[in-house]
Amino acid sequence: MRVPALALALALATAPAVAATLKATLLVPADDTRLERSRAERAYLGHPTGPAGDGVQMALEEGQFELDAAQAGVAVTTQAAASLDAARAAALAAEKAGAAVLLVDLPTDWLLAVVDAVKLPVLNLADPADRLRAQDCRARLFHLMPSERMRADALAQTLVSRKWTQLLLLVGPSPADQLRAATVQASMKRYGLKAVASKPFKMSADPRERDLANPLLLTAGANYDAVWVVDSDGEFARSLPYRTVLPRPVVGDAGLVAVAWHAQFERFGAPQVSRRFAKATRRPMTAHDWSAWMAGKALVGAAVAAPKGPNAAWAQALARTPVDGSKGTAMTFRAWDGQLRQTLLLTDGQGVISQAPIEGLLHPSNVLDTLGADAPEKLCKAPR
Repeated sequence: MRVPALALALALATAPAVAATLKATLLVPADDTRLERSRAERAYLGHPTGPAGDGVQMALEEGQFELDAAQAGVAVTTQAAASLDAARAAALAAEKAGAAVLLVDLPTDWLLAVVDAVKLPVLNLADPADRLRAQDCRARLFHLMPSERMRADALAQTLVSRKWTQLLLLVGPSPADQLRAATVQASMKRYGLKAVASKPFKMSADPRERDLANPLLLTAGANYDAVWVVDSDGEFARSLPYRTVLPRPVVGDAGLVAVAWHAQFERFGAPQVSRRFAKATRRPMTAHDWSAWMAGKALVGAAVAAPKGPNAAWAQALARTPVDGSKGTAMTFRAWDGQLRQTLLLTDGQGVISQAPIEGLLHPSNVLDTLGADAPEKLCKAPR
């Protein structure tokens, strides 16, 4: 039986349009030293304990119903790189193969090489370096992980709220520690905190340097409300709480730590998120896992907002579509530096003590912008 031409035209007009698939590539380090078994077992707060792909995969599985309803699709492939040049080559190959977005969990210099090699949006899953949001920012670079400045501001706000204003600063010997100490001092100045003393520490097997890591010697000779320790490695910081001369709290990289996520957060649907992740991976969800999960959710949101693509439409949707991270507020990327606005959790490792921004803090437009570099500071010069 022949179908009338009008009926056929109507059927074609109402048939669902075939959506394009948003292709993304996740770039990770080959033989990632951060995930060595002995280190992952220590589970230092703020450090990764598993691959970023776990969080991305969970987000895609959770978003499948929404993708199906919008007749949209997302496909993510993973590529390991053993060097900066290999990372750059992998990024170029992904772009040539049709990737619309790159997800990157790489060292800072590798990340910048990738961003400069391609013309795609790049999602930074794990690097908190402030330089990526300031002098080395890029127009197509977006950050899921909170910056060092955001973490320092969260702690500074918390200390101010408790009137712990006199601080003893202990700083490790690595270049990363020196940079992070400068960030801590900027946050202290921003919120009116005072360093009564700043002392270096050093973990060493040399008996002649044993005193450089002695908590009693390091915390003697000063009067302070709290000890702020800057230890990117984490080994010394973990040994500091309850070993200071004065009975004072420790904050920074041990004691009270500001993180993007903790598995014991118990509000806004967070327990369900953490349970799903633990069931799938057999390990607690960390801040790095949460950032990777948020990257996956951002991909889903972009695909649903622009199911037909093309890449330019997905890039616009990625930058503008709010994402729910189960922390009580919709999160968006800042226009001036690509950082994801978000609340931070203050934890002692056993549970979540509080959140930042602290209650009662004011801001002209968005209180979340009290964490990290604000627009008037104009630290990022890249046009957006």
